[in-house]
Amino acid sequence: MQSIGWTLIMKRGCLFSCRKETLNINGSRYTIRERLATGGFSLIDLGENSSTRRSYAIKRITCHSIDDQNIALREIENCRKIDSENVIQVVDYELKGQADIVINTTSTLFIVLPYYKHGSLADHLQLRSRKHDHMPEAQILQIFLGVCEGLKAIHEAKPVPLAHRDLKTANICLSDSFEPIIVDLGSMTEARLQIVGQTDAQRLQDEAEERSSIVYRAPELFTVKTYCTIDERSDIWSLGCVLYAMCYFNSPYDPIYERGDSVALAVLSGNINIPEDSIYTEDMHELIKYMLRTDPMERPFIFSVIERTHDLIQKLEGRL
Repeated sequence: MQSIGWTLIMKRGCLFSCRKETLNINGSRYTIRERLATGGFSLIDLGENSSTRRSYAIKRITCHSIDDQNIALREIENCRKIDSENVIQVVDYELKGQADIVINTTSTLFIVLPYYKHGSLADHLQLRSRKHDHMPEAQILQIFLGVCEGLKAIHEAKPVPLAHRDLKTANICLSDSFEPIIVDLGSMTEARLQIVGQTDAQRLQDEAEERSSIVYRAPELFTVKTYCTIDERSDIWSLGCVLYAMCYFNSPYDPIYERGDSVALAVLSGNINIPEDSIYTEDMHELIKYMLRTDPMERPFIFSVIERTHDLIQKLEGRL
């Protein structure tokens, strides 16, 4: 299943001819206003609840097999395991039809989600980038702390810890009060995996290639070792790339990708290019590097990142 990006979540103006399609999802009626984003087997529309007039993002996923259905439903199951104001919550859902690869029938999963009119953090950074308008350090740290709290809820999920596996600025939406909300939980899996043998290693590597954005992907997911343990600290690497992007508008590996050079080699080299004209404190640079350690066993867990971020916020407030 191909994950759908959230970077178009607030785009205005129809990308398709806006006929007034209506959907009935679990007894509630929605009028489709516009197409927000399109992926391989899924799309997101802006819908209005006919009773309450409230706007929602309605995701529909086409399933061609029972496996597809199970993967799609996993997004809903994952949402239910997380209780955090910084992680998206499913409003409602309904599975229509029955997928059967033998007789070539499909099913469609409709998921009703909150609609964030301010779009994603990636959208916000792109707007700032055009004006070379760097976010103040204090504001970055406040938003970043919210992202950390959402990630902490994912990593502390019960009965087993989970990992997002595709954390990036495009998968962080901004609420009306500019609180960050982690979205797109379709790639989320159990955090702690024991890799035993080449088959396990190749399977995880293939999954990461399909579901984890290359410029935010942790080093251990590029070349998975035959015998190793992978845990939630793969998300901490991605979190470090998110903080870097909040400072400098892009992941540290975006320029390498755009040049057509090997992102894998750049990631595995462990070199982090902090711009010479950076307006941020050395403490901020160190916080980024703290998360971007190539050896996952040397990388911190989320509670340590939160603690260090709190310390940095207090230190900054003391300076002001």
